[in-house]
Amino acid sequence: MEAVLWLALGILLLVLGGEYLVRASVAVSQRLHISRIVIGMTVVSFATSVPELIVSLLSAVKGHPDIALGNVVGSNIANIALVLGFTAVLVPIAVKRPTYAYNWPMMMLMSALLWIFLFTGGRLSGFEGLVLFVALVVFVVFIVRQSYRSGDAAYDEPDEDLHDVKAAVIAFWLVASGAALYLGSRWLVDGAVDLARMLGVSERIISLSVIAVGTSVPELAASVISALKKEKDLSLGNLVGSNIFNIGSVLGLTAMIKPIARFDAGILNNDIYWMTGISLLVVPLALLPPRNRIDWWKGSLFLLLYAVFIYFSYAH
Repeated sequence: MEAVLWLALGILLLVLGGEYLVRASVAVSQRLHISRIVIGMTVVSFATSVPELIVSLLSAVKGHPDIALGNVVGSNIANIALVLGFTAVLVPIAVKRPTYAYNWPMMMLMSALLWIFLFTGGRLSGFEGLVLFVALVVFVVFIVRQSYRSGDAAYDEPDEDLHDVKAAVIAFWLVASGAALYLGSRWLVDGAVDLARMLGVSERIISLSVIAVGTSVPELAASVISALKKEKDLSLGNLVGSNIFNIGSVLGLTAMIKPIARFDAGILNNDIYWMTGISLLVVPLALLPPRNRIDWWKGSLFLLLYAVFIYFSYAH
């Protein structure tokens, strides 16, 4: 039971830390009069990947490569199959042109690069991590430039009144979120290792399920709240962008600091195929009626796929 307690506390701190890191980041950006769309594509996308980054980095440094890699692979599966699926059951999600033209192809490219690096060398080296990170930076610069060219990046008034937050409050949010993310990641990793030993399953299985869902909670909560509020601008681009950042920033930076090697063969023989296959399904499903939307039946299919993935992961 102690392992479960540490897991729960770790997830809670990661959620709180991630939330206030995003608030602080957006507040700083709005003080600098950066538009919402640029904030979303850069500041918020990176900030929401920080929980995965700290968990993966700490896992790699402490000698748990299965958790470092499984966390990202599992999070990418959960973002599409669980978060997108569950949200689409509540309210249809629009699939907009940038998703077809830029975000989805980049997600598949990053997934392919990860697949190639892991299969050819059996590890993720520092140089390969650098390639992933540079690819992410180039993509972000390209997207931001495209937004300015189209006029989408023009500054507009923020939805949330965060531009008037005092500097001292922003500083407190940054310090508190940093402490929460660090402690939460330590407790989550330690609890996951203990739980794996207690249940007699591998660290890979725990990272693909419990840890991956725990670090995806912010995306799930934000998507469900938006759906319940019936917001019209729900976009698949945010979830796809999160997957791109998970590979480029989380695994890229982690491998640059501590190469990821000697991980469970199941990640190569099973999990990465699930991640790539579920990601690949997004656009073909969006093109089926009703076109350019992920609605309840498509969301139900994603949820079913996630349930099958979890079942077979534990069954084997």
